[in-house]
Amino acid sequence: MIVLKATQEKFLSVLQSVSGIVERRHTLPILANVLLRKTGGNIQLTTSDLEIQIRAGAELGGDDGAFTTTIGARKLIDILRSMPSDQTVSLESAQGKLILKGGKSRFTLQSLPAEDFPLVQESASFGPVFSVPQKTLKSLLNQVAFAMAVHDIRYYLNGILFVAEGKQLSLVATDGHRLAYCSATLEVEVPKQEVILPRKTVLELQRLLSDASPSGDNAAPQIDMQFANNQAKFTFGGMEFVTKLVEGKFPDYNRVIPRNHKNAIILGRAALLASLQRTAILTSEKFKGVKLNIDPGTLRVASNNAEQEEATDELDIDYAGDSIEIGFNVTYLIDVLQNMQQDMVKLELSDSNSSALFTVPDDANFKYVVMPMRI
Repeated sequence: MIVLKATQEKFLSVLQSVSGIVERRHTLPILANVLLRKTGGNIQLTTSDLEIQIRAGAELGGDDGAFTTTIGARKLIDILRSMPSDQTVSLESAQGKLILKGGKSRFTLQSLPAEDFPLVQESASFGPVFSVPQKTLKSLLNQVAFAMAVHDIRYYLNGILFVAEGKQLSLVATDGHRLAYCSATLEVEVPKQEVILPRKTVLELQRLLSDASPSGDNAAPQIDMQFANNQAKFTFGGMEFVTKLVEGKFPDYNRVIPRNHKNAIILGRAALLASLQRTAILTSEKFKGVKLNIDPGTLRVASNNAEQEEATDELDIDYAGDSIEIGFNVTYLIDVLQNMQQDMVKLELSDSNSSALFTVPDDANFKYVVMPMRI
């Protein structure tokens, strides 16, 4: 039976959209596979890692009829990538194996039975569906995802807090040393929902979401969202994405964001980023500290390392507040500046021992808090 017959580009595109969560090494060998379920001319591809499940459907030709099997996802992607994008490829089933053909190439691949594929048990009680433009959600994720913790024992920090209430959608991430917050206004009112999306889900959504704006008569692509007690479901671009949520209590981010700092500097984001990147060259691998000396008219950035090498850099600033000397992990400062798009950034400080607040001038939707470090 010819399971599918389509161009390499079309087959590879739909296969890659579901394969981001597939691990190369797994305790369950079948989780390295993609589940193919054919009904007539439509084929549905499903992948799972037991916590996230992604499903996409496409019209990929082939014989009519029903057929299901599973096949190694990464191997299939590697083979398809080696072929020209306009080449027609076919996948045929014969004697319990699958044969992939393209041009004069032929690959005979092992399959595992579809009934052994462990599908994620979907919650029976999802809340109401609400939609936002994919571009809006992708932008919010990009502005906070870098501040997520990685493998922290406080597992609720290894993800993003997602708060929808009224007409506002807010996302927050923190690793205990810094915190990023951003929000957007929704076109529709939504009931209050507060969930923590796992790190892997966040990275996958960043990869898959479109950042297309409305054009002509075409509306911007939307994403539909639904939440249950322990699961979230996202539907967008012909895909269905179900994920477990992180259980636990996220820190009260409103208490962490400082208010009424008495000293504020507005300066060019690109100039500050370049200065920090230059001085970061002479920080040591383990100790990424830089010192900021802020005086009326001047911001001085300095670093040194164990070999007694030093770097200093100065920026002219429009500032007439207190003189402050404060240390930071330079990576935390570079991260936020690289993930902002705006030309200007506002830095608010109280003294050398209090956390600093980065914002965008005249925009209350983005806040980044970073703790100082002793140098």
